[in-house]
Amino acid sequence: MDTANLTREETAARSAAVTVRSIRVELDLTGAPERARSGFPTTTTLEFESTVSETWLDFIGESVESVAINGEEVPVVYDGARIALSGLGRSNVVVVTGIGAYSRSGEGMHRFHDPADDETYLYTQYEPADSRRVMACFEQPDMKASYTFTVDAPAGWQVLSNQSAVKVDEGVGVQRVEFAPTLPISSYITAVAAGPYSRIQGIWERDDQRIELGVFARRSLAQHLEAEEILEITRQGLEFFTDAFAYPYPWGKYDQIFVPEYNLGAMENPGLVTFTESYLSRGAATDAQRAARANTILHEMAHMWFGDLVTMKWWDDLWLKESFADYMGAHASAAATRFRDAWVKFAASRKAWAYKQDQLPTTHPIVADITDLEAAKLNFDGITYAKGAAVLKQLVAFVGDDAFFEGARRYFAANAFGNTTLDDFLVQLSEVSGRDMSGWSQAWLQTSGMSTLRLEDRRVLVQSDPRPHRLRIGLYDWSDGRLLRQSQVALDITGERTEVELPEAALVLLNDDDLTYAKVRLDAGSLETVAASLSSIDDALARALVWSSLWNSTRDGELDAVRFLEIVQAHAPAESNIGLLVDVLGNAAFALRHFIVSDAQGAAQRAWLDTAWNALQAASAGSDAQLSWARAVATASAFDDARHDEIRAMLDGEAPDGLTVDPDLRWQLLTALVTTGHASMEDISAEALRDDTGSGRTAARRAAASRPLAAVRAEAWDSAWNDIALSNDHLDASIAGFRAGGRRDLIEGFDEEYFERIAEAWRTRSIELAQRLVVGLFPAAESLEPVDAWLETHADAPAALRRIVIEQRDQLARDLRVRSAAGASDR
Repeated sequence: MDTANLTREETAARSAAVTVRSIRVELDLTGAPERARSGFPTTTTLEFESTVSETWLDFIGESVESVAINGEEVPVVYDGARIALSGLGRSNVVVVTGIGAYSRSGEGMHRFHDPADDETYLYTQYEPADSRRVMACFEQPDMKASYTFTVDAPAGWQVLSNQSAVKVDEGVGVQRVEFAPTLPISSYITAVAAGPYSRIQGIWERDDQRIELGVFARRSLAQHLEAEEILEITRQGLEFFTDAFAYPYPWGKYDQIFVPEYNLGAMENPGLVTFTESYLSRGAATDAQRAARANTILHEMAHMWFGDLVTMKWWDDLWLKESFADYMGAHASAAATRFRDAWVKFAASRKAWAYKQDQLPTTHPIVADITDLEAAKLNFDGITYAKGAAVLKQLVAFVGDDAFFEGARRYFAANAFGNTTLDDFLVQLSEVSGRDMSGWSQAWLQTSGMSTLRLEDRRVLVQSDPRPHRLRIGLYDWSDGRLLRQSQVALDITGERTEVELPEAALVLLNDDDLTYAKVRLDAGSLETVAASLSSIDDALARALVWSSLWNSTRDGELDAVRFLEIVQAHAPAESNIGLLVDVLGNAAFALRHFIVSDAQGAAQRAWLDTAWNALQAASAGSDAQLSWARAVATASAFDDARHDEIRAMLDGEAPDGLTVDPDLRWQLLTALVTTGHASMEDISAEALRDDTGSGRTAARRAAASRPLAAVRAEAWDSAWNDIALSNDHLDASIAGFRAGGRRDLIEGFDEEYFERIAEAWRTRSIELAQRLVVGLFPAAESLEPVDAWLETHADAPAALRRIVIEQRDQLARDLRVRSAAGASDR
């Protein structure tokens, strides 16, 4: 067995035998600016009780220099992932010194050298199991401890951790910062960041609480920080959650730091939340982008209670933090901030992720069977996050707001600083709601799949894969030129068929208000109504549900992709909700690449480019819609070059009035020209000089790899697989360039080699980078035979690798199936 891949059984046995008292971690990061230095000294002192004489510590680094047990140095027994401990007594102090490795993959201690000012920045990212890349530890969530961090770093740097600094010793060019001990937390939510970050400070005060707030970013991005809005959302969130959970924020300070080359949206480290820099726009940003950032801020803040204060015992119950945080992000946005339409975005976008994941052959219950860490890594998916949140929304409709939040309050009070399972939450909810939650849990949390709801003759509600639903049916008709809801029918359903009495209406919308989790089909009359008049629906949430229904029907092959695109072309230019517009534009682009038969693709792409271009010209100057359509034009222009002269003119300063062509949009436009052969390496080099930043260098790499030359694509292929010095972002850029423009003629010769490489990549690369390779370079072939052959001959491949390949196969099969159905209907 790969000893880095910890199993549920062995970690359960370890936590049953070992009780941790405290852990002290000393890190020497003074050499971080030296690029030739690959590692950093790390010393961990662990105090714990043990009922066994032997166990192990987890550590993945360059080397283990020494191990001392109860004051006596012992031989180092280390296999690259585990440090064996023997001769333990009842009470133990173990000291491990080693060399950790600086990361370029976003795992462990990530190091970034900023080309804008040649400064060095560090941050840690651990979930689910990468704290062992920085310190020797018990790498499992149910072995909580108080952590004390001491960090040596260059003088002048910001040095941050979960707690505030209690002592700073200044030396010549260096500083030693010691932080206060944490309250009991799991290893995966400890955190360190260090570098010359810019800082904006704030305060949140309430009653006898006074929480210091900090917002951090690299110096070269400080001008784009929008710290005041971030601090406002933070204060609103702290007010909301303090009331909602009746448990004061327990972690002292509240720092939020935006970091480069980040693999996630954000991470809930108590007292030091990390965010991707993608949430900082280097120029224009839509309100949808700011709403997404606010949602993420509140999602991570919910984790301070759901996940940090009370933590799942093992990754089976990952939903106990992620589903709740996903739900709370939307709920708190709508209830406490200016982003009142958060549930609109949730219905259209977040649930689309869940529907897609839940139709894969690898779908799983929300409460999953997670046997090991590799499985845990892949379980941060649309089921655990978005489906779980949607199911919680159904739960709130089932038991009511008051019972739900009272159950949460009791859950925190009963389990603070502990670890829990499903039953610990359900027992509290059952008690306050007066309902036995076991049936609900079995139907929604412990089974996989979803229902599809449709009307039969407008008299019978038919449900596939029956589950209990509390839902509403909306009846919409014309009033003053708009489609408005005239009435609603509320009902509970459980079986396959439910008779309903519905008055006549132009549009019958199942799951009105989006209370439950199910795919919804429009009946024939309603489909005709929305095809002609979707943009006349007055309510944004209703439009979100219609757009969602249309997209799901298209993905399932029930609505022809050409007709879907015709509806988009007719109504997207009039879509007033920017979050919906962004999603619709993305779905249209996906349908073009995946669901249109090859013979019709050229005409469909040209029609879509014309639609996007005309909508750009018609959009109000300086509006979010204008910026969104400009981005859509850039995306479409990588597949059709009819507007290459206009794209060049936009780069030369002839943009529509009000449009900010910021560095990121410039790169999108230029890369489209490069992909279609209308810009050269000289153009890329000139733009790279204009934008010599971290983002600019990544964009330049992508653009260079997008040139429509076989030799260039071959170079990108080779770089992706063989250049182990590539950072996570630069790997993504190489992959994106390789696939640019959908030019299968340039890359199909690598299909066979892909299947020869993936097992070795999984064995030798970190799971983060290996996953990017396996997903990003999967061949979009016209046949399933190569992938089926690999699956058949690699039955013994790691389960996590097989899961990814099976999911990619299923998505390819869907593409082929939808295109085949469309082709058959054309005949």
